[in-house]
Amino acid sequence: MGVKKEWLSALRFMLIMLVMVSVSCSKGADKVVKRTKQNINSGWLYLENNLDDLNEVLNQDTWDSISLPHSWNALDATDITPGYRRSASWYKKDLNIENKVLGQRYMFYFEGVNIESKVYLNGKEVGGHVGGYIGYKIDVTETIHQGNNELLVRADNGYNPEIIPSQKSDFFIYGGITRDVWLETVPETYLENVKITTPKVSKASAQLNAVVTINSLESNENLEVKASLIDADGKQVVSSLFRVKDGVSQIVFSDIKDPLLWHTNTPNLYTLQVELLEDNVSKDKTAEKFGFRWFEFKDYGAFYLNGERLLLRGTHRHEEHAGVGAAMSNKQHRADMELIKDMGANFVRLAHYPQDPEVYKACDELGLLVWDELPWCRGGVGNDKWKENTKGMLQEIIQQNFNHPSIILWSLGNEIYWLPDFEGGDDRTEINSYLEELNDLAHHLDPSRKTAIRKYYEGADIVDVFSPSIWSGWYSGSYKSYQKAIDQYKQAYPHFLHAEYGGSSHVGRHTENPITGEGKIESDGWEEAIVQTDVANIAQIGDWSENYIVDLFDWHLRISESDSTLVGNIQWAFKDFGTPLRPENAIPYMNQKGLVDRSGNPKDAFYVFKSYWSDVPFTYIESHTWKERQGPEGKERTVSVYSNCKEVELFHNGKSLGKKQRNTKLFPAAGLNWEVHFVNGKNNLEAIGVSKNDSQVTDDLVVNYRFTKNEKARALKLHYSKLSNGNYLVTATAIDNKGLRCLDYEERVYFQCLNGGEAISSHGTPTGSEIIEMANGQASIELRPDAMGHAIQVMVLNQSFKGTYLTIQQ
Repeated sequence: MGVKKEWLSALRFMLIMLVMVSVSCSKGADKVVKRTKQNINSGWLYLENNLDDLNEVLNQDTWDSISLPHSWNALDATDITPGYRRSASWYKKDLNIENKVLGQRYMFYFEGVNIESKVYLNGKEVGGHVGGYIGYKIDVTETIHQGNNELLVRADNGYNPEIIPSQKSDFFIYGGITRDVWLETVPETYLENVKITTPKVSKASAQLNAVVTINSLESNENLEVKASLIDADGKQVVSSLFRVKDGVSQIVFSDIKDPLLWHTNTPNLYTLQVELLEDNVSKDKTAEKFGFRWFEFKDYGAFYLNGERLLLRGTHRHEEHAGVGAAMSNKQHRADMELIKDMGANFVRLAHYPQDPEVYKACDELGLLVWDELPWCRGGVGNDKWKENTKGMLQEIIQQNFNHPSIILWSLGNEIYWLPDFEGGDDRTEINSYLEELNDLAHHLDPSRKTAIRKYYEGADIVDVFSPSIWSGWYSGSYKSYQKAIDQYKQAYPHFLHAEYGGSSHVGRHTENPITGEGKIESDGWEEAIVQTDVANIAQIGDWSENYIVDLFDWHLRISESDSTLVGNIQWAFKDFGTPLRPENAIPYMNQKGLVDRSGNPKDAFYVFKSYWSDVPFTYIESHTWKERQGPEGKERTVSVYSNCKEVELFHNGKSLGKKQRNTKLFPAAGLNWEVHFVNGKNNLEAIGVSKNDSQVTDDLVVNYRFTKNEKARALKLHYSKLSNGNYLVTATAIDNKGLRCLDYEERVYFQCLNGGEAISSHGTPTGSEIIEMANGQASIELRPDAMGHAIQVMVLNQSFKGTYLTIQQ
């Protein structure tokens, strides 16, 4: 009896335990494993070594502490040494997982590693990627473990002709982990992709279709998807359940009443929330923002958004910034896009590659239409591996950026025939054949958008939208021939959109005798007789003055803003950017065609665009970088004011020079020009603008004018001022024998900080370059003092003069 009693007691205990486990499992089944997304940009180590063997890499002891984003070319691309590092480097991070959750998948998401990468976790290669301008995910569920994990990434921007863009492109290919990195977790069965289309949209109603892909390790028959449409105020518009078949769910909301349309003026965004259910239990949730809008390129006509004509007012953007290269923070990305919108633009071409996710997010939210571009830039057509890589990139670009309402064009390339990397790579038959493949792929992946290409005439009939090359007044011709050029191309191409126009300007460089629209240099007033000099090629022989570029853009905008059948044009480029092909420029290795400098500071030309495009009232006296001027006594000088106000009044030394009405038919400055008799010495200018609602905006400028013309430069002189950040701005001035600043001196000077601090150099900015051409006889560099408070010694020299030295006692 005792044995039997003990046996029954043990059996009872086992039954109780089984019930408890069953209850526990049942509760676990009801528990939702939520998605997580953790930024892991901090706490990395960097090794500048192109080793291949992982064990050799781990034995190195020269790792540097860094944070992401990061590029090893942040400074060396734009330093004074020709060339920049094109090789491989390593990144390492220790990642602690406090509790590895069963039933959860772990993934790394790299927003961009340039330009090839391999990823290792705990000594095992877990993935990699080809192409540096698009993100990728790696599932590391089987490799990651609880506790400390060692993550290593090999990034390589070495020369590889099988990967676009071509190294012959006119921009730097920055190496590194140049964008954010994330650790993401999802349930074992999860929503992998949500692809949204809006096949029917009107002001009265809209239809939403979405294809949702479910990734599951098992065959789940009891899955369904709950989809909810949420407006910008968080209000649910509609919600419904949809079945899952073969791992896919088709969502359709067919009659959405009175949708708030996405427009550049009113970028209304909706959210599609998608929830995965199994037996009515939530398994996963995700959400995608999108917008309701439709657009059309009229044949041989204008562009229409939501049924109304919209003139595309565009610019271009390269992904880089002073001091960091392509490794920009999200804050810097956002600042660029906000400044573009502040200028009044409604369109941006992302040249010549897809850009950071933050950029697309900003365009959606700010109301900027997007030309997104495959990085097939120069190099011609390549071998089979090149074709595979290029096609793969296009597929990734469209898949990852599909839901952004801002994107209307998938560009298939730029100048693709030029400077082939492969023998026979410029063969037009081969290029056209492959271009047709890409065009078909783009339309297959996304029938709702158009394809485009720039400056490949043989492919103009293959894509939907084409841009020829028109650089009136810069690389050829005069800017006054612009109307003739666009009239010709509007007839030649059914969907003609002019991308790229403009020219270079060196901040602070001005002239009293700018080149005219006819390509002539007129007298500056000192000569007894009128003197005119022909300038055949402005890009090579011009003065790179801000004055000329202001006039060039003013003329282009005057034409485009008054042409009712023009789709629009896209200025090149918004911000100065680095290029290995231009060491001879005023700031070496910088393309200076920007409306702002490489730090985002507006040049004069920025305000020309703002005067045509912006609705926020302002006035700007041309120019705040032209405060020292000269001319013979009695010679009138034209002062222009750029403004979007209906009326502007200009005052000189307190006296009104009269009011003028803004009239875009007049050139320059829409007629806001005054003839001013400057006095010798200080001249106070004030412009008062009256806006459409009769509010006033003002701008002030002090001009020091002299009646004595400087003689030939004989020396360089240094002086300094202390900046609000604690640094010093050291300025070199070219002077003649009488000590006058030589306003016509434009030669290069070379700065060097000898002791007591360091120069802010290799930034490619007007105050961040050790080598720089003078602007009206002056150039500056910013110096950072050392922590010891030592005296700062700085030198400047060039080929004309012996070195000049300056000591700053702190």
